[in-house]
Amino acid sequence: MRPFAQELKHVQQRINRFLECQFEGIESHRAPLLEAMKYALLLGGKRVRPFLVYATGKMLNANEQSLDYAAAAVEAIHAYSLIHDDLPAMDNDDLRRGHPTCHIAFDEATAILAGDALQSFAFEMLTQPPYISSEQKLALVQILAHASGVQGMCLGQSLDLISEHKQITLQELELIHRNKTGALLTAALKLGFICSPHFSNQSLEQSLTRYADAIGLAFQVQDDILDIEGERAEIGKPVGSDLDLDKSTYPKLLGLEGAKQKAQDLYQTALSELDNIPFDTTALRALAEFIITRKS
Repeated sequence: MRPFAQELKHVQQRINRFLECQFEGIESHRAPLLEAMKYALLLGGKRVRPFLVYATGKMLNANEQSLDYAAAAVEAIHAYSLIHDDLPAMDNDDLRRGHPTCHIAFDEATAILAGDALQSFAFEMLTQPPYISSEQKLALVQILAHASGVQGMCLGQSLDLISEHKQITLQELELIHRNKTGALLTAALKLGFICSPHFSNQSLEQSLTRYADAIGLAFQVQDDILDIEGERAEIGKPVGSDLDLDKSTYPKLLGLEGAKQKAQDLYQTALSELDNIPFDTTALRALAEFIITRKS
């Protein structure tokens, strides 16, 4: 297998080409909506969620063409969530990935519609993967819908908003982030699993889910650390924005060193779950390490 950095770059290039192709033939009728969707979806990003789809699916012998649609769908949902998170009514951010946020580059109404359209676009793509059964396609839709909505990402964002300027417990903070960030990361892994011939293996699904839950929370812990220690040029947005919004974060509740230890503990939990999986887990191990060592 290629070194992790090369493998991640390969995934970024593959999913970007695939996403660009999905826009071909769509008529904008002079409306800015299509350009705003492209702006939000194709303007960079680590593509961690698509990587999870591909890494899990390839490990389990899924067809890569099927994985393309699943990976594109989860990234479209992620892009929609970022557009809405950045809006003045939410986090009110001006920068995303080093560029003006969608509502700054276009306008608020167009940004809202672009997010709405990307959500629909995601589920349209999930009906199209070749080489898998109708049962598997239905499972893909159910998994992504569940992770995106009132029992997942949207719930996490809502809890996050009502927790600003308040003291919350570590347990409450974890509830926020298991939904806001972790739910979609776990869904990405499950999408890769469902595209594979092993999609009915419940024991395998449980081990993979526990791994994903651990790295999903670790991802947010590292985000909180980078909000303190990161470089604006690397993370693509202002450092200290969580502090400015008086948000509860892991460094705020545990101290900076305590947050770093939390990330390490979650990393070890993720690795221990991979020990139970009788497949080549090299890519998933490398991703777990990347998540807690990344600088952006």
